[in-house]
Amino acid sequence: MKTIASYLLGGLVLLSAASCTHSEFKKTKSGLLYKIYSDGKGETAKPKQFLKASVTEKVRDSMLFSTEGHMPMYVPVDSPRPIYSPIEIFPMLRKGDSAVVIQLADTLSRKMQGQLPPWLKKKDKILVTFKVLDVFASEEALNNDRNQEMAKQKDREVKEVEDYLAKNNIHAQKQPQGTYVVVASEGTGPKADSGKQVAVRYTGKLIPSGKVFQSNMDDTAANSVYKFVIGTHTSIPGFDEGLRSFRKGGTGTLYLPAFVAYDAQRGPGGDQFENLIFEVKVVDVTDAPPPSPMQMPMAPQGQQKPAAGAAKPAQAQPAQPQKKK
Repeated sequence: MKTIASYLLGGLVLLSAASCTHSEFKKTKSGLLYKIYSDGKGETAKPKQFLKASVTEKVRDSMLFSTEGHMPMYVPVDSPRPIYSPIEIFPMLRKGDSAVVIQLADTLSRKMQGQLPPWLKKKDKILVTFKVLDVFASEEALNNDRNQEMAKQKDREVKEVEDYLAKNNIHAQKQPQGTYVVVASEGTGPKADSGKQVAVRYTGKLIPSGKVFQSNMDDTAANSVYKFVIGTHTSIPGFDEGLRSFRKGGTGTLYLPAFVAYDAQRGPGGDQFENLIFEVKVVDVTDAPPPSPMQMPMAPQGQQKPAAGAAKPAQAQPAQPQKKK
C-alpha cells in the first residue's frame, strides 16, 4: 500500500483545523474532506506542473510525518481522480495556499477492502496539513530548486552533528564523504579496506537523543556479527567509510549525518533525515569470500514507525546502503 506521504507536500500545521467540524469542510468526488486557505491570487496548479510544499501528518496525538526543519516535498499535479487521496485537491491549489485534508479510517477501510494497518483504528481521522511553497511549470525548474534545498539540508545535518560533538566535547575526524570518526583503538590486525570483508559488532544510536535503536554487542547466538565487504555498496555510505579507519580488533565511534546514512528514507528511528551514531568493534578482517548469487547481504535491523495510510513497515536495516538518485 502506498503511503499518503508519498503523494503529499506541505508543512504548515494549521492548529485550528484540528477542532473544525466536518460541516466546515468540502468533499471531493471520492468523499475526501478538505479545506483550503487561499487569498485567491494567481492561477491554480495545472496538470503536468509540480508543487513544492511542506507537510505534516497526524493520527490522534501522534505525529506520523513532518517536513518541518527538513527538505520540502515535490509532487506532480495530475488531473483529479476520485481515489480518496490528497492528490485530488492539488489542481485546486495556488502558490501560498494552505490546506487541511482529513481521511476517515473507516472510509479508507471500505475503499481498501478492510486492509488497514493494525495501528490505525476504524474511528481514527488522519489529519494532513500542508502549505504550497511554490509551483513549477517544468522538471528543470523543479530540479534546480530541489538541488538548492538538498544543499541546505546537507548543511543542516552537518551542523546538527557538529553541534552534538561540540556539546559533548567529542573530538572526531571528518572523513572525505562526511562521516565523523573517533578511534579509541585502531587495532593491530589487517586493515579494513576496499575488498576486505569485515565482521562488526555495533550499537546504533540516534542524534541528538542518544537513544539506542539496535545493538549486537552481546556475544549471543541471536546477536551475530554483521559481515559485509568494504567498497561493495552493501552498507550505508557512512558505515562503510568510517570502518576504513580501523584494523582487526579496533574500536571506536562513527557519527553519520543523514546524507551518508538513510538520507530522505525513514531511518531506524522512523523519521527522515536521521543523524546516527554507531559504536563499533571490528571483530575480524578477512579476504572477501567468492561471490554467491544466492547469498543476501546481512544487515543490522531496527524498527521503523509507520506513515499514515500504510501497512506497518518491516524492520529497517541501519547498515544497508542508501543509493543516491
